[in-house]
Amino acid sequence: MDLTLWQYQFRIIMLGDSTVGKSSLLKRYTEEMFLDCINQTVGVDFYVHFLEVEPGVRVKLQFWDTAGQERFRSVTRSYFRNSVGGLLVFDLTNRASFEHVQEWHAEVCEHVQPHTVLFVLVGHKNDRVAQGERVVGHNEAEKLAGQLGMPYIEASAKTGQCVTEAFELLTRRVYQGLLSGEVQLQEGWDGVKCLAPRATLAQLQNPKINISNNRRCCS
Repeated sequence: MDLTLWQYQFRIIMLGDSTVGKSSLLKRYTEEMFLDCINQTVGVDFYVHFLEVEPGVRVKLQFWDTAGQERFRSVTRSYFRNSVGGLLVFDLTNRASFEHVQEWHAEVCEHVQPHTVLFVLVGHKNDRVAQGERVVGHNEAEKLAGQLGMPYIEASAKTGQCVTEAFELLTRRVYQGLLSGEVQLQEGWDGVKCLAPRATLAQLQNPKINISNNRRCCS
């Protein structure tokens, strides 16, 4: 894939308590690497990855890895508004991190208005389930995800299990939201950027229409 070519850019934010493994998930996905010890995120870290969501449609993913500590919350809040997707992560072996999921979700939803953010809930560290360390059941996590209107997946950065699936699930959810009109391109908002002609996006949303205006939808 030619990394200089892309049609869409999605800004994705990593959310969840400190030590749930947000940075480990990102490193596994973007660098195919797992480190037993990783420096704690201070403020926000930045990653880039590319994904072909369908033949000929390439998306540049900008990931913002936020610190989970309360003392950095004023910094991380500033990134909520310009994000179109959120990977909301909790630790399957840490009950408190699961109980804070709704707080993270509510805080993001409050700060993104009037824009839309789509989420995927990730139960992380499922490699430790076999050791009897699970304290959050699959069914209750899936139930919470349903109540919040998002899909749920369990993953492990250590083994790599379902890591790619989690990120691609979110990316394709955002892409489908863009095509359906659930996500709207707006001037001055960096959640989604589009280098394809506006006509192309309109035709993808409604293949029956024929638009001759080929202006770029945004820069």
